[in-house]
Amino acid sequence: MTAKSKLETLVTVFGGSGFLGRHVVRALAQRQYRIRVAVRRPELAGFLRPMGRVGQIHAVQANLRYPQSVAAAVRDADIVINLVGILFERGRQRFDAVQAEGAEAVALAAKAAGAQLVHVSAIGADETAPSLYAQSKAEGERRVLAALPEAAIMRPSIVFGPEDDFFNRFAALARMAPALPLPGGGQTRFAPVFVGDVAEAIAKAVDGDTKPGTIYELGGPDVRTFKALMEFTLATIQRRRLLVPVPFALLKLQAALLQVLPKPPITPDQVELLKRDNIVSEDARRDGRTLEALGIVPESMAAIVPSYLWRFRKSGQFDPHTA
Repeated sequence: MTAKSKLETLVTVFGGSGFLGRHVVRALAQRQYRIRVAVRRPELAGFLRPMGRVGQIHAVQANLRYPQSVAAAVRDADIVINLVGILFERGRQRFDAVQAEGAEAVALAAKAAGAQLVHVSAIGADETAPSLYAQSKAEGERRVLAALPEAAIMRPSIVFGPEDDFFNRFAALARMAPALPLPGGGQTRFAPVFVGDVAEAIAKAVDGDTKPGTIYELGGPDVRTFKALMEFTLATIQRRRLLVPVPFALLKLQAALLQVLPKPPITPDQVELLKRDNIVSEDARRDGRTLEALGIVPESMAAIVPSYLWRFRKSGQFDPHTA
């Protein structure tokens, strides 16, 4: 952190109104930082203001495709956080444009402003991966470190929490469908991480508790296969559904048809992602680049997920077995 006090330190958060962003803003507000939230639609970010004291949190307009707006959002900031990312491409929202070129635009603006940078990527970022998402995440990391070698990079696994797009999605599907698909048999492994723990790791980076120029891998305490995660979801919402193995080739064909939907349930690129494990590497554990190394005890799925998936049960928040 800079020599300024936290009350004087300005942090610009790109993508601060999103799923992870709101938790990051809350963690920073609790630490008393001044927060500038840079988003495309600042009029929709008003819900963030009550997270802090009067005047502590302010939203401004910025779009990563326009460097001038990025520079304006970073002006006078001491620390910059980039949370912007997309899960699928649509129109001008392309992986390279957002997660590589956009990341570089933020890094260059932070460098010009003399600000520190915390960049959020993803476990699985790999320039040699068949997935364009993974390739663009790796390219974004490369460009960030080229511009600011001392930047801190956070790679979370699948992030869960009340507004997540993983457990909520499959719980909603299980409420209507007679079966849930298991891509490739459902043996791909994941380490779902609580959104509050990821936000805390980012806040610690802002505090100056991370190593400069280091890539951290953030995973939860439970390493589970995709099949085990579906079983956990069904047990949590108290529903029985068939779990049907679907070969990757067939799933990719189905995804090609579904990707035309406004919010596709799966895309061909996401099928490629599902072929690789999404867990914290042994190298990261050995080198001290994990949540635990930052002094964070990660929350388990069992401790958090039932608190928001209860709404998908037939009996809602009431347990029929205790009635």
